[in-house]
Amino acid sequence: MTSSAKIKSIRRNLLFLISGGVSLIQIIGISFIATSFIENAQKNIELETRYSAETIASQSISYLDANDHDGLHDLLLDVKNIPYISYIHIYRLQNSSEDIEFFTSYNRDENFPAIPDKIADIDNLATTNYTENFLELIIPIKQQKVYGYLYIQSSTEQVKDIIQNTIIIAAIVFTLSLCFTLLIILRVHRMITVPIKSLIGTVQDISQHKNYTLRCQDMPYQELDILSRNLNIMLSRTSKHITKQDNAEQQILKLNHELEDKVSQRTEALKESNQELLSTLEKLHQFQGQLVESEKMASLGDMVAGVAHEVNTPIGLGVTASTLLSDRLNVIKEAFENKTLKSSQLKKFLNEGQENVAIVYRNLNRAADLISSFKRVAVDQSSEQDRTFNVKELINEVFLTLAPQIKQKPFELELNCPGDLVVISKPGPVNQILINLIVNSILHGFEGKEDGVISITVMNLSGQLHINYRDNGVGVSQSIKGKIFDPFITTKRGAGGSGLGLHLVYNLVTQALGGSIQFESEINKGVSFDIHFPVVKSAS
Repeated sequence: MTSSAKIKSIRRNLLFLISGGVSLIQIIGISFIATSFIENAQKNIELETRYSAETIASQSISYLDANDHDGLHDLLLDVKNIPYISYIHIYRLQNSSEDIEFFTSYNRDENFPAIPDKIADIDNLATTNYTENFLELIIPIKQQKVYGYLYIQSSTEQVKDIIQNTIIIAAIVFTLSLCFTLLIILRVHRMITVPIKSLIGTVQDISQHKNYTLRCQDMPYQELDILSRNLNIMLSRTSKHITKQDNAEQQILKLNHELEDKVSQRTEALKESNQELLSTLEKLHQFQGQLVESEKMASLGDMVAGVAHEVNTPIGLGVTASTLLSDRLNVIKEAFENKTLKSSQLKKFLNEGQENVAIVYRNLNRAADLISSFKRVAVDQSSEQDRTFNVKELINEVFLTLAPQIKQKPFELELNCPGDLVVISKPGPVNQILINLIVNSILHGFEGKEDGVISITVMNLSGQLHINYRDNGVGVSQSIKGKIFDPFITTKRGAGGSGLGLHLVYNLVTQALGGSIQFESEINKGVSFDIHFPVVKSAS
């Protein structure tokens, strides 16, 4: 709806537009005529001054030649009949030299002092020079040769009078034409607004009383009459439409009652269906939680199997070495009892026994380290409590627990982490995140590749632990790149892949650690995960 502040009156617009336009045209026209008239007046007085100067100059030649000052002065007195000439100077050129000297002059008003000679301005006043109250001109007095110079000064009072009269006449003409224009505007305004007010009154009456049977009267002007007829046509159609609308509203009310009954019946049915859907959805959430926990346990089970296999090797070597040592001990004991023991035999036994004991010691330590690392990883995975830990040692423990899976493949692990980075956070989720990412790279990223590199870079910046995980595997296709963290998204469907690995990683980062994770990938260039979560840096 148009704001009332923007609505303008037709009368005001007509007044401003027409009077402004006419005034502008009048000002331009009067200014042009007045300027032309004034310029013509200036040219006329300039021409008259030059003509008078030339006439006096030609008459002065004989007096200059005869050196008759009085005669020339009497001649100049006749100039009083020319009202605009104020001063005349006659300068004579001496025959013996090129010097110019004052000869005689004319001054119209004897009460005014004579003006100084203009000998120094002969060159500057060769053309007419206008000042505020007069114009000046110097012309040579010559007839085959130059006898001297004539200086003439004419008053511009006549031009000023012409300008003043012209301004007065222009003001009178402008005022009369503006008044005439205003009368025309008022007449045009009355011709237009009276019929329009009639239309407005009819429309307002229809609007206030909603009586669409009223009709607009005929208008005296064609355009307004066309508007009146079209308004009448619109009113007729509106009246018919309202009648149809009333009938339709009655029909709609009837249909609404029928629909309300149907909606009530359907609502009851929907309530029952919604209850069943809510129950099914709750079961689905429980099932998804169970699947996530199963994924965690499956990851832990894979580690258990790998660690068990890894522990079997040093224990087996320790058993073999201890069995061999036991056999050698029995031989030495038998030789000692039979008193057939030789020093060389005893020396050999001691050397071999020392080697076997060293073998047993190294392998038992190896098994103990594996079991200790596995215990810490297993405890961390089953706990989400904050504790103080060394980040590099934690990641090395993860590498150690995954060693059985990694060493069977031609893959390399690279770790860039400060050795003294000790923080307070939840090590369990960090363990699970790294294990899932490494296993995901082994199963998916390096599929069909003969080698690969997994690089992990860790930094602590502004109370945030930044972990960049990167591999140079096959990457992720565009079809699943945007939903890589969604549950049940996998490229190993039907081949053992659950699609919960990266979903579990996302939940651990965002919920357990309160951080964020970003993912980038290019085909055949691998993947990159940027993980950020808050930690407290420990001084120890």
